Amino acid sequence: MLTVLVVDDSAVMRQVTAAVLSRDPDLRVVPAADPLIAMEKMSRARPDVILLDLEMPRMDGLTFLRKLMREDPIPVVVCSAMATPRAMAALDAGALDLVQKPQIGVREFLEESAVTLIEALRGAAEAGRRRRPRGAASNDRAQLLPSGPPPRLVAVGASTGGTEALQQILSALPEACPPLAVAQHMPAGFTAAFARRLDQVCAIEVKEAADGDALCPGRALIAPGGRHLAIDRYCGGYVARVVDGPLVSRHRPSVDVLFRSVAQAAGRDAIGVLLTGMGEDGAAGLKLMRERGADTIAQDEATSVVFGMPRAAIEKGAAARVVALPDIAAALQRRA
Repeated sequence: MLTVLVVDDSAVMRQVTAAVLSRDPDLRVVPAADPLIAMEKMSRARPDVILLDLEMPRMDGLTFLRKLMREDPIPVVVCSAMATPRAMAALDAGALDLVQKPQIGVREFLEESAVTLIEALRGAAEAGRRRRPRGAASNDRAQLLPSGPPPRLVAVGASTGGTEALQQILSALPEACPPLAVAQHMPAGFTAAFARRLDQVCAIEVKEAADGDALCPGRALIAPGGRHLAIDRYCGGYVARVVDGPLVSRHRPSVDVLFRSVAQAAGRDAIGVLLTGMGEDGAAGLKLMRERGADTIAQDEATSVVFGMPRAAIEKGAAARVVALPDIAAALQRRA
């Protein structure tokens, strides 16, 4: 059984969150009204994972997170109503995932919140059991080859731990890199801020995908939280299609939706990359890409925060190669 410490100053939100998490009998919820109470409870029993609000009295969540990462790095999932700069800073401070606060009185949202929240917490707890190497950069990263004719498209999927992995990969790519389409499990309202954060540290352009955006060299499009990203062939190139729809492989955006569309639109002119994450989203889509002639890569276990998604792809025979995170950008450039 996993013990989840829920740190939120709102009694209503603690109750709603407990109701959502109670759908899984293997989760035990311990509430705390602020970080000081949380620390007192942690001194008696260490939780497996923490679900953390950021805006609280006495000590704010970001301060608590930084203190925790210095002293006892328990896995943390941040629960926030919107993508504030503080929420983005929490990822830099060591939070493993961001989820949107459950809304009260909206049954459909509550149902989806249960799926998303429970999977995020399980993924973070799994990461805590196998501490991730923040590892030295591979020499391969410094040897990015100048691009020849680029492949038509690179599709990337990620979940828990993916925000850090994506930054490492995208920041290592030169402006002449092939176009990228990315599905990172993230709630609505957060991906635009995440894309802006990446755009500031990368040589390439990074933006949240809008319906009809062109995929062109030197640009990465990030699937909007709460919507699926698919790719269509159009006028000799490729465009993004941002669509609504039900959860696919327990997610929206779903990596499987992206990969299947790329398999159909680009076939052998594509590269698929499946990164760290909980569950199996993307494994079936990556297999279809490989069957259509695409080159396919899965992140290796040693550098994955959670090896669930890459493992599922490897077991299905979807990954042509297994590559360590520091080497993925160079691998993309060599194939380009």
